[in-house]
Amino acid sequence: MKETAKFPDSIEFRHLRYFIAAAEHGSFRKAGSSLGLSQSAISRCIADLEDRMGASLFHRHAWGVSQTFAGQRFLHRARRAIKTIDEGAHEVAAAGRSEQGRVRIGIYSSIASGFLAKLLASYGRSHKDVRIELIDGNPAEHVAAIRQFRLDVAFLTGDREWPGCDRAPLWSERVFVVLPDLHPLAALDEVMWRDLADEPFIVSEAAPGQEIHDHLVRELADLGRHPEIQVQSVGRDNLLPLVAIGQGLTLVSEAMTVAALPDITYRPIAGEMLPFSAVWSPANDNPSFRRLLSMAKAASAKAAKLRQAASQIGASDVLLRSRDPLP
Repeated sequence: MKETAKFPDSIEFRHLRYFIAAAEHGSFRKAGSSLGLSQSAISRCIADLEDRMGASLFHRHAWGVSQTFAGQRFLHRARRAIKTIDEGAHEVAAAGRSEQGRVRIGIYSSIASGFLAKLLASYGRSHKDVRIELIDGNPAEHVAAIRQFRLDVAFLTGDREWPGCDRAPLWSERVFVVLPDLHPLAALDEVMWRDLADEPFIVSEAAPGQEIHDHLVRELADLGRHPEIQVQSVGRDNLLPLVAIGQGLTLVSEAMTVAALPDITYRPIAGEMLPFSAVWSPANDNPSFRRLLSMAKAASAKAAKLRQAASQIGASDVLLRSRDPLP
């Protein structure tokens, strides 16, 4: 016999199953019957196991078998090993069906409402054992993390293509200007860029402050203006109270407008839409992420069809449904 055959790491799954069955039934014949095998098959397997371990596991009697001291000690470990293998197989199968695991998501805007909030709520309801992790950051940081598989997906604004990544346009949101309640523009239903040409603005040092800054400069430059923009060392949530006390205006996407803070008003900028896309690595095979992406694409397609139907028939109830494409 080969010397390596005596190492315990050569023990096979069948050895454990047959050994446990023999120990529980006290008989090779009964163990074989319970497993659909012959008595001789069980006997040969147990003998092979004993040879590999270098220890006798059973006393053989005319009426059956009983465990040796070594066999009694090994039984506990064998049962634990089988349980661990079964649990591992269950977890892997569940992960393969996207029932367990985690999804790491890079976010760039508020998830207080809108498409992304509804998507995550729907996904969470149908995948209760999948952990959702949200990470704030700017697009460059998110894409770097995606390439290094530290993020599964990021939901970013714009239509930029990122090398080494796939992208799927999903939804668009209106852009709103945030004003103090008593600001003259608060009396309008919507504002034009020319209305904002001489207004001071504030942006957050954190994301998406830089992108808002660049957007303001680009839009107002077309009107021959160079906007006054102050950068504040706060997050986007703490920026709004500064608007309320007159430190300047700022921009937010539509999802952020559910934040009902005192002394501020949201007004849409006419014709200004902000597209959002999912960005991910094509090499990412995380089943939980793939299921989320599939749901996002399906919800986006459903919303697009509802909007198309609404534009064709002008039905207000279809328009209402188009705002809530997720189940």
